[in-house]
Amino acid sequence: MSDKKFDLTERLEDFAASIIVLYDKKPMTYAGDYLAKQLIRSSCSSALNYGEALGAGTDKDKINKLRICLKELRESLRNLNIQSKANLFSEESISKLKDENDQLIRIIVTRIKNIN
Repeated sequence: MSDKKFDLTERLEDFAASIIVLYDKKPMTYAGDYLAKQLIRSSCSSALNYGEALGAGTDKDKINKLRICLKELRESLRNLNIQSKANLFSEESISKLKDENDQLIRIIVTRIKNIN
């Protein structure tokens, strides 16, 4: 992950794509299906809102879009934690996703602080 590691747009898109791939072939229970759809929405929303933040005209608008991105990333992490605790996925199978999710949260928090 050479230069890609530092391209936040790529990382957010890759994170969302990894979530989609995770569920592509997974048989679903009612809970698994519900949580999967919500996780796909929140992970994709974080990438999409980051894109909106990049095009924001004012710092206030940029901060607002970054906060939405942050909210969606936090929702994604809670969702992954719930699925792990409910044994829908083993911790080993989603630990890299959770780690990336946590790193993305930290980066977005830093971006918000640097604007203020």
